Amino acid sequence: MPNQATTDEDCASGLIPAAPWRVQALTVLPDYRLAVTFRDGISGIVDMSAVRADASCGVFAALAAPEVFAQARIELGVVTWPNGADIDPKWMYERVSEEKTWSVPF
Repeated sequence: MPNQATTDEDCASGLIPAAPWRVQALTVLPDYRLAVTFRDGISGIVDMSAVRADASCGVFAALAAPEVFAQARIELGVVTWPNGADIDPKWMYERVSEEKTWSVPF
């Protein structure tokens, strides 16, 4: 079953990330993909399947394990994982706005 997360504010800090490129909703999909929706309603699919093929991905190498990848969550409008990996939301927003389905290069 896909993992879903929605946030309007970070409970620990009480901050509300207002930039349009902040992630508001996230669903972990099969095959190392993420469905994301940004604060301004733009949404799309982020394909991170390349992470499986490259062990030299630094902090992203741990995401090759499906159980680790499935732990994606939103922190202050940023997609993050428990090991400290994250994706720049503005970069993701720009790519998804143009392509709707974006394959992250590793």
